[in-house]
Amino acid sequence: MTEGKYPGELASPEQIHELAEEYRKAATELLKLGRSGKPLTRAPFRLCAIHAIELYLTALLLHRGHNPNQLRKMQHDLSARTEHTLAAGLLLRAKTAKHLQSLSQNREYLVTRYGPEMAATTSHITRLTATLEEVAVKVTVLIGLPPKAPAGPVAGGEAQGRDSAASLSAATAN
Repeated sequence: MTEGKYPGELASPEQIHELAEEYRKAATELLKLGRSGKPLTRAPFRLCAIHAIELYLTALLLHRGHNPNQLRKMQHDLSARTEHTLAAGLLLRAKTAKHLQSLSQNREYLVTRYGPEMAATTSHITRLTATLEEVAVKVTVLIGLPPKAPAGPVAGGEAQGRDSAASLSAATAN
């Protein structure tokens, strides 16, 4: 690492996007380990999902020319990142944009990492899954990379449309 540089400061938008993809894949696998009625078993999924979302938003902002130092100053504030990505052309469903705001307001990143006593107060697992999938698909399209197929089998052997990726993931999370 170059002296005085922060990790990720020299990373390209494509590298950050690739890292986001890996966290999304990890989240998908960790979701399978969660148990109904046991919110703490979902914490590893939540942490990876929230981090993947942050990385996707960061990749888009870097792609649109934002300064990495300014992005770092946002820390883990998904609300600020969401505002900037919306201004940069990311079109999200109202429900998804509102959820990204609530993730910051409710400090879910910190609650997931450090607050086991608050695990039951976090957003619904299907909402987080749908938010992750929508952000992943739409950011991927905007930065011009070929979208990845959703994890798991596809019904009827047909490719799922981009807008239905979130629905598919949310449905399989139940």
